[in-house]
Amino acid sequence: MPLPKLTFVIGAAASGKSAYAEALVRASGLARTYIATAEAFDDEMAAKIAAHRAARAAHGWQTQEAPLDVTGALVRTGPGHAVLLDCLTLWLSNLMLAERDALAEVDLMLDRVAGLATPVVIVSNEVGAGVVPDTSLGRAFRGVQGRANQAVAARADCVVQVTVGLPQALKGPLPGLAQ
Repeated sequence: MPLPKLTFVIGAAASGKSAYAEALVRASGLARTYIATAEAFDDEMAAKIAAHRAARAAHGWQTQEAPLDVTGALVRTGPGHAVLLDCLTLWLSNLMLAERDALAEVDLMLDRVAGLATPVVIVSNEVGAGVVPDTSLGRAFRGVQGRANQAVAARADCVVQVTVGLPQALKGPLPGLAQ
C-alpha cells in the first residue's frame, strides 16, 4: 500500500514513534527527505543531533535542518521524495520561544503540505496525558501542542498512535511496511 498524502504519527516520548515513521518513509521506495527541527541548547542535545545526522546520512536521507522554517523546507523538497518532519513538538517549542504565532505557522505548513505532490509523515508528541504543567509557559505550550495536534490530525489521511513501539491506526488504514 502506498504512503498516504499526509500521515500523522503521535505518541509519548520514547514510544517508538520516530522509528516507526522512519520505517514508513523507507518502505515508500521514494527518495527520503528528513526535516529536522531540533536545536542544540546544551552538550547532550548537540551530541544527540550529531548522532542523528550521521545515522541519517549513512542511510541515504537528505536532511534539512529547519528549527523555525519548516514550511520553507517543504518548499525546497523536490518531487519524488517522501518527507519526514520530526518533530512537530520541537518545532512548536522553537516557534514559541521565538515569540512567533505557532498555530498560524502550523496552518501555513498544512496548506503547503496539501499542495505537495509527495507524501509527508509528521511526528509529534502526545502531551495531554501527563500532569498539568506548573508554569504558565508550560501550560501555554501544552495548549498550543494540543491544538496543533488536533489541526494536523483533522487534515491527515492517516493518524497512527505508537505506544511501546506498537502502531495503532486512529484514522485511516494502518500503512504497510515492507518486511
